[in-house]
Amino acid sequence: MEVAAGEGTAYAVDANSTVTWTGSKPTGKHDGIFKISNGSLTVKDSTLTGGNFTIDINSISNTDLAGDTTSKAQLEGHLKSADFFDVAKFPTAKFEITAVEPYVADNSKPTLLKDATHTIKGNLTLKDSTKNVAFPAKIMIDATGAKAVADFNIDRTLWGLNYKGPNNPQDWVISKEVNIKLNISAAKK
Repeated sequence: MEVAAGEGTAYAVDANSTVTWTGSKPTGKHDGIFKISNGSLTVKDSTLTGGNFTIDINSISNTDLAGDTTSKAQLEGHLKSADFFDVAKFPTAKFEITAVEPYVADNSKPTLLKDATHTIKGNLTLKDSTKNVAFPAKIMIDATGAKAVADFNIDRTLWGLNYKGPNNPQDWVISKEVNIKLNISAAKK
């Protein structure tokens, strides 16, 4: 989809903004975080109108194995390898907003975020694949900045994130669904 032009004032995404993730399999789950390397949100009349941010895939950090440094390093290395994110070829991911709309509850689609104010639609590029995603978000804007939080799931296989390929039985054990939580803060430039 076409990226929203984003009329209004640009707000710089704060370095403390994060993307957290949870991947699961029958024997448990793993949680982690990515850092945002740069980005901006565009605001007009206290309304988010556009924006984008770049995710530093090489910054992937597991958070649930913090007490087991060997397992933590192995998992992070595995996720960075060509088996998943292939950071040597694809060190970043990008999200570009295509639309921001008031949130309308749809009881047929349960939401993970209970106090959503808007639906954000955008192009998510992982590796060499771009897909449009839509998710509920809570957007807060004041005189000094903007904040957006979201909690949603994606199917990792749509972006080619498969362990040793899509037809490998080892990949089938890992849930296709990955939970993503965004916590994006931005200040006026």
